Amino acid sequence: MTDVQAAAVDDIELDLAGLPQGELVEWLETMMLIRRFEQRAERLGSRGAIPGGIHSAEGQEAVAVGTMRALHPLDPVAGTHRSHHTALAKGLDVQQVMAELYGRATGSVGGRGGTMHIGDLSRGYLGGNGIVGAGVGIAMGAALACQLQGEGVAVGFVGDGGLNIGRTWEAANLAVIWKLPLVIVCENNMYAVETRFDLVLGGGSAVRRAEGFGLVAASVDGQDVGAVYRAVHEAAERARAGGGASFIEARTYRYEGHNTGQIITYRGDDEVANWRLRDPINRFAAALAASGLLSSDEIAEIDRRAIERGRRGGLVCGGLAVPRAGHRPRPT
Repeated sequence: MTDVQAAAVDDIELDLAGLPQGELVEWLETMMLIRRFEQRAERLGSRGAIPGGIHSAEGQEAVAVGTMRALHPLDPVAGTHRSHHTALAKGLDVQQVMAELYGRATGSVGGRGGTMHIGDLSRGYLGGNGIVGAGVGIAMGAALACQLQGEGVAVGFVGDGGLNIGRTWEAANLAVIWKLPLVIVCENNMYAVETRFDLVLGGGSAVRRAEGFGLVAASVDGQDVGAVYRAVHEAAERARAGGGASFIEARTYRYEGHNTGQIITYRGDDEVANWRLRDPINRFAAALAASGLLSSDEIAEIDRRAIERGRRGGLVCGGLAVPRAGHRPRPT
């Protein structure tokens, strides 16, 4: 069994101890919203309705929600090219995000960014970008600003493919020597496009590599929203207290291909099925039900609302509720 496959067969029960109990239902609502948004966006992209397609994060919801809920509302966050889930978890409006995918002027950045450049500075979301590893450098700059201003912690997301990019570690090195309030969150979804991370990561460990740069580093189950929250919260509080930068590897999985329409020949159905056994939403919903926080009917209603919100966003942006031409951004 490979490392990629072995990561999928751990215990599936979640521990809710130490989590903010009054906030957990909202966590599930956001995770379900992200799931249904991504599923709808993938279908729209496959039909050519969304120009250029998308990079779906279906399966990675726990990393986004666990990270954002461990931060203060306006802490700056920089994403990757796969950034719908982090944008929605940071509080961006569903219809604004969908409008951005469609290139509409009502999008979060006026329709000029598209799927890889969603952002909202008013919420502290510095946006995604199409440059591998660039989110860490952008977040490092934000962390320097936080240090100079005396408040805030910055988070930079990076995928496992970005672990072999020089700019990632140049930014990490500066963050360490300047003791910047930076948390690097690596969403290790096991594949850089179609290349398995364990076949190309020298030394075999993202955590050991990060520790070699002086970062406080840990690896967590990225399919457990509570585990992600605890790790990011600890790192963020350490940074606020002047303890410097940290690195967190969240081991997760994307169910869809790297991008819309990718023909998947690099992994088998059994591998995907193993990871679906540890689906972050199903595990979290089961834990909430077992704890008595939600009934099965209430969970079903949350999912129904998430489906409807995603559907409304697609209808409006797809031109079924508003004229398409009237929502294109004006050239400048």
